[in-house]
Amino acid sequence: MTGMADGVLAGGVEVMSQVPMSGFVTRLHPELTPDTWSPEAYSTYIGMGYTAERVAERFGISREDQDKWAYRSHQLAAKAQLEGKFTEIVPIRVPKVSFQGAKKVVEETVVEKDETVRPDTTLEALAKLRPAFKKGGTVTAGNASPYSDGAAAVVVMSREKAEALGLKPLARFVSFAVAGVEPDIMGIGPVKAVPKALQRAGLTLDQIDLIEFNEAFAAQVLAVMRNLGMPEEKTNVNGGAIALGHPLGATGAKLTAQLISELSRRGGGYGLVTMCIGGGMGAAGVFEVYPA
Repeated sequence: MTGMADGVLAGGVEVMSQVPMSGFVTRLHPELTPDTWSPEAYSTYIGMGYTAERVAERFGISREDQDKWAYRSHQLAAKAQLEGKFTEIVPIRVPKVSFQGAKKVVEETVVEKDETVRPDTTLEALAKLRPAFKKGGTVTAGNASPYSDGAAAVVVMSREKAEALGLKPLARFVSFAVAGVEPDIMGIGPVKAVPKALQRAGLTLDQIDLIEFNEAFAAQVLAVMRNLGMPEEKTNVNGGAIALGHPLGATGAKLTAQLISELSRRGGGYGLVTMCIGGGMGAAGVFEVYPA
């Protein structure tokens, strides 16, 4: 898009299962830590779960609606897995370590699908979960995305280079945008980023055929959808991160791969990928996907 490269490999990886390397004690980056703590310093920082609670409160997102969205995510993801829709996934062989007494046994296992989908969950089961972050709150382990390990990658290449190499493009990267919002309601970042990306693409939301949204928290998704007027029937049609997992650093490439895979099956069209970003940002990208 900038003319600075013929081809770029873009992607990310996240190993959230190894996040608590120093235990489950919340710590800040050393450069962000004041020499002397004060009440003002403590009030400056806020965890992601608490930002979701603030979004729910500010935009009137009920616990019931959050649980309904989470249930939808699991049902659609389970259906998509059963129908073999996630063809963009590459099976990965990983070692599985166990012990027989004092003897260490290493076996190989193949990971070929997202493991956090719960087809057997119910609205009743979700309703029984306690608030995870705030007493009397509405955000739970059931209506928030789980810890996930994952990786994703895409290749972005100029049309001229692709033609020279005899490659058939899957999609055209039309536009992108980033935007900043208040950090304590970081989940609404797409509210600012999506209109910018659409304007740069010369499109309106009703011209978008499918939307992939990061779905960190149900509260965040619902607040953004209601604010922008996103149609539910076009959004996360194969489930979202609440069911499939949310490996943070892989989000952009993962959602792009999912969007292109599903929209190409449907005969192509315009797709939108968008996400919130911790710290107070939103990002969005518009793609023109070609038929399979």
